[in-house]
Amino acid sequence: MPIHGSLFQDFRENTSQDPFSLQNKKLLKIQMGYGPVWAKTGSMVAYQGDVRFENKGSGGLGRMLKSAMTGEGVDMMQCTGQGELFVADDAGDVQVMYLENDLVSVNGANVLAFSSSIEWDIHRIQARGAMMTGGLYNVSLRGTGYVAVTTKGEPVALDVSGAPTFADAQAVVLWTSGVSMDVRVDTGGIKSMIRGGTGELLQMAFGGQGYVLVQPSESVVAGGHQETSQSRGGGLGGLLGG
Repeated sequence: MPIHGSLFQDFRENTSQDPFSLQNKKLLKIQMGYGPVWAKTGSMVAYQGDVRFENKGSGGLGRMLKSAMTGEGVDMMQCTGQGELFVADDAGDVQVMYLENDLVSVNGANVLAFSSSIEWDIHRIQARGAMMTGGLYNVSLRGTGYVAVTTKGEPVALDVSGAPTFADAQAVVLWTSGVSMDVRVDTGGIKSMIRGGTGELLQMAFGGQGYVLVQPSESVVAGGHQETSQSRGGGLGGLLGG
């Protein structure tokens, strides 16, 4: 008996041969013929062809040590072979960019996949206010190649050169090279917290030249730049995860 309806036509695989392309807003299609890629461990949802996966954890002893010290969890798997690979992360919206000898600083929880030509490392954010939080950490992605990140909902890209820019640490996804970041403490927020709290005590302050990508959800709470001294005994840093 034939199947009726447009299901298999409406959701037919796209025909793009680009290295990274969107199958839809929440699913990334990767053409493996362009070479190995790094993808978040567990993000594979399907593949066609001969694709192999090797769990690299934090990708080397140095990064594993940093991960253990900072709480910046960014477990990656190396994907090799031929065919087409589909990856996603908890039905988050996928955003794709191409770096050309450039750099982005990304919250580790938002990293989905990137070309093997991209160098990556966990780094401490140099910010004066970060001393109050016990330290802030991100994942730096540098070089030439494709990068895919996920966001909770459709993000906004803010040009920080036009005006002083502030954002909740749990909503910041990434920022581009040329952007400077500091931590702003809202003293009014401290007073209000005594009366019940607003949750807006610590904010990221951005300047310089470039963009900050902010998602419409304050839910970046695992393995990201807001992982601070909370896991090591509390303090002001713990408020970032609140």
